Amino acid sequence: MSREQLVVQLARRSFQTGKTKPLEYRIHQLKSLLRFISERRKDIADAVKRDLGKSENGTELFETLGLEGEIKLAIEKLAEWAAPRPVEQNLLTILDEVYVQPEPLGVVLIIGAWNYPWAVTLQPLVGAIAAGNAAVIKPSEVSAHSAKVMEELLPQYLDKDLYPVVTGGVSETQELLKQRFDHIFYTGNCTVGKLVMEAAARHLTPVTLELGGKSPCYIDKNCDINVACRRITWGKFVNCGQTCIAPDFILCEPCIQSQVVEEIQKCIKEFYTDNPETFEDYGRIINQRHFKRLMALMEGSTVAVGGDSDESHCYIAPTVLKDVTGESKVMKEEIFGPLLPIITVSGIDEAIQFINEREKPLVIYIFSNDNKLIKRVIAETSSGALLANDCLVHFTVSALPFGGVGNSGMGCYHGRHSFDQLSHLRSCLIKQLKMEGVNSIWARFLLLKQVNVSRLRRMALLATLADVVIL
Repeated sequence: MSREQLVVQLARRSFQTGKTKPLEYRIHQLKSLLRFISERRKDIADAVKRDLGKSENGTELFETLGLEGEIKLAIEKLAEWAAPRPVEQNLLTILDEVYVQPEPLGVVLIIGAWNYPWAVTLQPLVGAIAAGNAAVIKPSEVSAHSAKVMEELLPQYLDKDLYPVVTGGVSETQELLKQRFDHIFYTGNCTVGKLVMEAAARHLTPVTLELGGKSPCYIDKNCDINVACRRITWGKFVNCGQTCIAPDFILCEPCIQSQVVEEIQKCIKEFYTDNPETFEDYGRIINQRHFKRLMALMEGSTVAVGGDSDESHCYIAPTVLKDVTGESKVMKEEIFGPLLPIITVSGIDEAIQFINEREKPLVIYIFSNDNKLIKRVIAETSSGALLANDCLVHFTVSALPFGGVGNSGMGCYHGRHSFDQLSHLRSCLIKQLKMEGVNSIWARFLLLKQVNVSRLRRMALLATLADVVIL
């Protein structure tokens, strides 16, 4: 029996004891998770620094701060989320108890990603714990230092049988996917997402797939281009562009392309100085394989800004590519790095057409002062989310479901959406074993109603035939 099989079996046996059912136990585990983040903040920051070159402030802002907020929200709202949810009744059930009862699914597999190794791995865990599940946690082996810290330290705070951490590479993940789970939550790319879904199908296991894609960013020529470019520069190059909801490419009219390039260049200098390579808050590409992939994507495109690189340190400068077309190499896959192509279009009509001819993205960005134009993009396109006049910040709103559609994923999470995603919403109806006489009256009433309907149909048919004869 493999290590992975043993881990899953132990998690299931622990779940079957019923210890996760009481809300008090779930809250205790959530508070322990919160304490882990608070007490091990330096260990987390050091690991992320070694994995991605991210500063301590960057880790606080993009990894742990939002995670702490999610945990605190779950602790505060758990009693409300887990309570029976009354539903509207009909005449047949007016005297009955009818409600939806959230209940745990069982054992959940969480497969994390390397780009934000703590946030995207532990935020689903918050939902799993709150919903009363056991969860097997598989951090990405690509962010090896974060995975090691998670494996060594998390079991010191959480129930190690209910919430085990399994490390390893492809073979370990494949072995995990052979096991039966009650839900699989995967964050990563579309190629692996298909393999996860295929493995889950063997056990009829539902999945949440948080994928990505090429998120477009349309700039209306009449908007404040300075402000638009400032916000786009921040959203694109944070974490060295390795963000699933980063703007993947810009769509704009040819008349503003030069201005867009100029404004983004100014913002890069303001945010990361003249030499981003030496700036503490500008990270690195995760490894040399991804470095080489990104360098290859630039082939055939014109570098307007940046383009500098150092393979030995996995450094690529914030880079803007101009005069790109839909057939350019950089447009053939999700970039996931600090390259920002600009594609010129004749206007909003062509921009919408360009977006709709491709897979549905995780998010569409639009910068415009025209509310009608924004609403038109909402009405005529489809994406996991749409954000107007800013980047990334919708991720911070716990009340908004975060997730993709089509090729960018399925399912959603954050806040109550995480709880519902990892719960079974069970329909419950409780009727009393009395007042049978009333049931008999109801039955006769419905039967009479059925006869009357039938009679009405015959009368309508006769009336129709009479009209035909007269004509």
